[in-house]
Amino acid sequence: MRTEERLALLEHDLPGAAGRGEIIALFQPQFSLETGEVVGAEALSRWIHPRFGLIAPGEFIPMAERLGLVGGIGDVMLRLGCHAARDWQNHGHPIEVAVNVSILQLRTTAIVDTVAGLLDDFSLQPRLLTLEVTETTPVSDVPEAIGTVHALRGLGVNISIDDFGAAYASREQVIALQATELKVDQSLVQETQGEHAEDLAQAVAFGKEHGMRLVAEGIETEAQLARVRALHCDRGQGYLLSRPTTKADVDSLLVGAGGFRAGS
Repeated sequence: MRTEERLALLEHDLPGAAGRGEIIALFQPQFSLETGEVVGAEALSRWIHPRFGLIAPGEFIPMAERLGLVGGIGDVMLRLGCHAARDWQNHGHPIEVAVNVSILQLRTTAIVDTVAGLLDDFSLQPRLLTLEVTETTPVSDVPEAIGTVHALRGLGVNISIDDFGAAYASREQVIALQATELKVDQSLVQETQGEHAEDLAQAVAFGKEHGMRLVAEGIETEAQLARVRALHCDRGQGYLLSRPTTKADVDSLLVGAGGFRAGS
């Protein structure tokens, strides 16, 4: 099948995917870089297409944004993330669950009611939910987003800026959004030489100066792990530590007190 035909079929099928239960969540554990313990997990969307199988978010999320479907998919992911967080909370493993939220979802305050309702429905402690603001649109182009984020912070949830150092967010916008966490982009974590080698240290210093938690994403080698630990990032995430996996696998990791050896 030609690429054009495949894309046309995906665009035809995506509008009903959320309602048919085809949008699922995988979870990528986040680890404390001090203790090596699992302290969180990011909920990552996948589309199980009846014909093509697993579709990665990089393919269908831009399509969803173009078709005006990102809100519905986002609501599904929020529910799946809160459900997992509630389950871990109730089984004595209260780890934070991070769910990606597009700037486009923050254009109105409807998401505030959605999140408040989910916290109530699942009797979930707000601190166990982190909303990762992902940027395909500059924050400055959606001024309504800042007020919505402030209202979400008022619920007690955490606000994380995803892909910091590689996306649109300026340092001034991060401060304006009252972010509680910075996720340093993998391009900075993996850059060990050249003109951008110091960008990671500068990003970490900025986050710490403003009291934000630092998460290094995209850790793929022992050298990268050692580097982010030396810079005193709080958390790490990446293929070296764990690939995205099922909730059941994270259950096993938590029950078995799984983690990585933090070293000295």
